[in-house]
Amino acid sequence: MMQQLMGTGVALVTPFKNDLSIDTDALSRIVEHNIAGGVDYLVVLGTTGESVTLSKTEKEMVAKTVVTTNAGRLPLVLGIGGNNTQALAEELRTTDLTDFDAVLSVSPSYNKPTQEGIYQHFKVLAEASPKPLVLYNVPSRTGSNMLPETTVRLAKDFKNIVAIKEACANLIQIDEILSKAPEDFLVISGDDFTALPTIMAGGAGVISVLGQGVPEAFSQMVQYGRDGMVREAYKIHHNILPLMHLIFEEGNPAGIKSIFEHLELSSAIVRLPLVEASPKLKEKIGQFLSSYQEEIVA
Repeated sequence: MMQQLMGTGVALVTPFKNDLSIDTDALSRIVEHNIAGGVDYLVVLGTTGESVTLSKTEKEMVAKTVVTTNAGRLPLVLGIGGNNTQALAEELRTTDLTDFDAVLSVSPSYNKPTQEGIYQHFKVLAEASPKPLVLYNVPSRTGSNMLPETTVRLAKDFKNIVAIKEACANLIQIDEILSKAPEDFLVISGDDFTALPTIMAGGAGVISVLGQGVPEAFSQMVQYGRDGMVREAYKIHHNILPLMHLIFEEGNPAGIKSIFEHLELSSAIVRLPLVEASPKLKEKIGQFLSSYQEEIVA
């Protein structure tokens, strides 16, 4: 079992300057904000990091910035995913993964493969990857759902497939994976909304979007959940639930970047085809953060 992937992981944003170039100083501030806030590990270049809009050089810059800032303090996971299996296998073989503990790879989008196609895709990646592999199922983005039987089959057939970030938003599906997967296979929530229920059902933790904005509260909630302190965990969950809804109201990562703008850690700029959160949403997020700061960490 990979202890590095237990608890609260956060899917880091990629901050941009006004000219849409990467703001490495802001990224370093966000990393420090999360380390100080008590998160357990950092996920670099996931969907929240707008990785599909970054060039290879920019991805390398982001990874280097996080590695340098982190300086070995927290475990790191690198996102390497897409829908071109052979290209991804080559990327896994040629990328320097020395500083990363695992690779997060999303189920192929757009192609809409069958369950056998999804299995064969991850089979190729598992055989190519020099690091443990975390599957990522997010049907709302990919257009296909990796079913529990496929997840369990991969978990049993490949020792280096160690976990799944499950963002199906279906607790019945999550429970089925938990009941059938090998004991050392980790089920990690990929939805902020289902983080606590997943943990209470036996999951390992979460890879969160909101967690990077309010790391103290989110990390404490997850720790309470893992410790079986149900009432305390759900108190925090209910305190931050409105903020979960707000940050996804106009899509991800527009909402979470609005939090960072409010906290003066980075701009709220995103790259097209995404657009920045509306002034109305920014105002609602700012009001929540200003009015309920003490309650968040109660």
